[in-house]
Amino acid sequence: MRAEALAAQGYCIEDEFLDAAEVEALLECLYLRRDRGEFASAAIGAGRSLQQRPAVRGDATCWLKEPIEAAERALLQRLENLRLELNRTLFLGLLDIEVHYASYPPGARYVRHVDQPQGRNQRQLSLVLYLNPDWNELDGGELKLYESDGRCHEVVPKGGRLVLFRTEGREHEVLAARRERLSLTGWFRVRSA
Repeated sequence: MRAEALAAQGYCIEDEFLDAAEVEALLECLYLRRDRGEFASAAIGAGRSLQQRPAVRGDATCWLKEPIEAAERALLQRLENLRLELNRTLFLGLLDIEVHYASYPPGARYVRHVDQPQGRNQRQLSLVLYLNPDWNELDGGELKLYESDGRCHEVVPKGGRLVLFRTEGREHEVLAARRERLSLTGWFRVRSA
């Protein structure tokens, strides 16, 4: 189903990619990393033009790096299996993944943007995996995916939900939430052309 949806519409949404216990275990990892001071205010741009602009992007991020906790290792293995599945079914040539935690405080957002830095093409598929238990639509924080014809789709950041979308040219934004919005965000990548 993932491959068919990605091929047909350029994105797919899978509820319960993680169960409640897996979400809770990853939240514990996130809080541990936060306590260790591993989160930093997110920036936009690349290279020398990298800058923090909270009105544009208001989250804090923490890249998944050593030491890797057991729940994170299990997730990375699942994402590796997903990479292999997508390569088998869609022949994408995905080589690896980069992933980070993202924490949006209440009221923070990320304005409409694309995930592919200008002049680079390694990121092929974007992914968002939500870690928000007991989230409801009134909490806000939706991911808004834009179509080239002007239509858009809003995805509620419900815990355990996985969103995959083709990175190239896909404009999207994170709407402000009424409570902290937590996720793992990343990209399946290919070799640079």
